[in-house]
Amino acid sequence: MDVAIAPDVIRRRKIRRGAYALTALVVVGVASVALARMEPAAPTVERGTLWIDTVKRGPMVRQVRGLGTLVPDDTRWLPATTDGRVERILLRPGARVTPDSVILELSSPQVEQEALNARLALQSTEAALVNLRVQLQNELLTQRSVVAQVRAEYTQAQLEADANATLVQQKLLGTLILKQSMSKAEALKTRFEIEEQRLAGAQESIEARTQVQQAAIDQAKAILELRTARMAALKVRPGFSGVLQQVPVEVGQQVAPGQNLARVADPTRLKAQLRISETQAKDVELGQRAEVDTRNGVIAGVVSRKDPAAVNGTVTVDVTLTGELPRGAVPDLSVDGTVELERLDDALTVGRPAFGQEQSTVSLFRVAPDGDARRLQVKLGRSSVNTIEVLSGLNAGDQVVLSDMSAWDATDRVRIR
Repeated sequence: MDVAIAPDVIRRRKIRRGAYALTALVVVGVASVALARMEPAAPTVERGTLWIDTVKRGPMVRQVRGLGTLVPDDTRWLPATTDGRVERILLRPGARVTPDSVILELSSPQVEQEALNARLALQSTEAALVNLRVQLQNELLTQRSVVAQVRAEYTQAQLEADANATLVQQKLLGTLILKQSMSKAEALKTRFEIEEQRLAGAQESIEARTQVQQAAIDQAKAILELRTARMAALKVRPGFSGVLQQVPVEVGQQVAPGQNLARVADPTRLKAQLRISETQAKDVELGQRAEVDTRNGVIAGVVSRKDPAAVNGTVTVDVTLTGELPRGAVPDLSVDGTVELERLDDALTVGRPAFGQEQSTVSLFRVAPDGDARRLQVKLGRSSVNTIEVLSGLNAGDQVVLSDMSAWDATDRVRIR
């Protein structure tokens, strides 16, 4: 049979149930608020996949790096001086040459004919000079003979005039005959003086006329020397000691004046040509110290030239090597060079981030001791090969992630384990 429940019992049960419901609602509300205020779980990143560096304070050496090659400081192309055909190639690239080494031989019938004509022209002008001298000597002798003859006639006429004057004084001869003899003597005297002047003029003209012919001989000699030099140039010689690098012609090939036949370089005088990024080359100046790594040793040097224009995003910088060349340092060897820009005595530095450029602001993750890494803005200053200056956002001793963190751009916190 059913037992009736007292009203106060029913009332207490209702109050208890309401309290339970209210408590549950309060607990659910508090839990919802707590959950709403909680940060989302941070993604986890393996430490071994990250590049983490510590911010340091101290001296900093600013450097820029570039790849390049060793090139000879003294390189010479040997061009053809005339038309010709390659007859023989006596030496091949890699051979050591002296100033008189014959690298290759050319043939040119035109040059040979011109040399022969020049030699014959010189012989002709020399023969003409000899003939002229003989002719002038004969003319001089003829004039001397005329002078001697006129002198004799003048002397004889003068003697006759003197004798006639004596006879006239003795009244043995008429004055008319005396005047005739004196007139003859005076005429011969004048002729004698004229012939002597002709003789002096002939002697003086010998030197002048032979000088004209001598000038023709000198001109013929110069032409012959030029033609002989062109003949000698058919045998291509370097003119200095070095190593033959290229012979870009083949036997039987026809070459034109100015065409390159061979390239010779001095292997003992090398320089480094570095290709430096145009964004980093702006601070490179002449005279700055540099080091060139040949993989067999490091050579000291100084910047000697900077190309004024950029090509394919790089600027070519020449480094004159001042140190001793290591073994294996040969032309066209690939090298790695660094140029020292400046030294900072006290700077806050860190390794270069993956996408960090100098004078820029980047976001980096700073790593806490418990492995929690949070994103922050860091202002960067001057850069070097592997380090960069920190202007603000970090302190000495901070650890930051320098790796590419673009995969976590959507979050400002990661967990590193």
